Amino acid sequence: AKVVVQAIRAKKRKFVLGLATGNTPVGLYKRLAKAVNDGVVNPENISTFNLDEYVGLPGNNTTERLLHPESYAYFMIQQLFSCMEKKFGKTHVPRGAEIDQSKLVSEMGKSKGDWHFEGAHKGKAVVIRASAKSEYLRHVKREILDGYLHSIQKAGGIHLHVVGVGGRGHIAFHESGIPLNHGMLLVKLDDNTVQNAVNDGHFSSVKGSPQYAVSMGAGAVYKAKTVLLLASGPRKTAPIAESLLGPVTADVPISYSQRYAKAGGNMVYVIDREAAVRLKGHEAALGQKGITIQNLN
Repeated sequence: AKVVVQAIRAKKRKFVLGLATGNTPVGLYKRLAKAVNDGVVNPENISTFNLDEYVGLPGNNTTERLLHPESYAYFMIQQLFSCMEKKFGKTHVPRGAEIDQSKLVSEMGKSKGDWHFEGAHKGKAVVIRASAKSEYLRHVKREILDGYLHSIQKAGGIHLHVVGVGGRGHIAFHESGIPLNHGMLLVKLDDNTVQNAVNDGHFSSVKGSPQYAVSMGAGAVYKAKTVLLLASGPRKTAPIAESLLGPVTADVPISYSQRYAKAGGNMVYVIDREAAVRLKGHEAALGQKGITIQNLN
């Protein structure tokens, strides 16, 4: 939270903040809301862009899907937006709730020449051709995917992006194995991702769980001036080590951090001892890559 607040205060004028969902950033959001309510941060000059949103949430229309307790828009309202006495100047969440999953699947089935899958594993990017014959698929690409990137560009780009990391090193719904060049993604979710959402109690069954999502990809996330990656717990130990000690690979999307930092990006990991355990003993190798370790305790 100190990193975020300091970055906002240093900019003084308009600030563009990228946000993530999940358990990891909740503590940050509580402290950010407190900073707003204490007058330390003025949110009125801040625009926010969230990483991702489900496609296929239960509901008969966009409004019902947005208000579903598992929607990421609802999460942001509960965990941050409603906790602030003053509001952000503008907030943006990918428009996944606008997509009717049944219609999407139907159009994909009828218009197989309009799109193709990309990805080495079960989670796949659905790449829609700009010249797709299906009006619905063209709308998804132009308005929901390309339109979100255009909104970010219009805002001047993201100054600081808060991100988490999945158990296989994925960022948002940029699943392991999807090429790293993608800016905005329509994703067919990995079977494990869908099953885990049921196992964790978010949805009652696989059939009732979303099968698709809209997500910023690594190619968009790592255009931010600063990327702040948060990770805690033993499930994150392997991907954290692989992303810093191993090569840049689509199998571990957050390994893009290395390429980003070499190009001049400000990459900051904030991790606990459990997530960092496999980095111990490799300080020299990390140093050779230009990675500095600081103990915050």
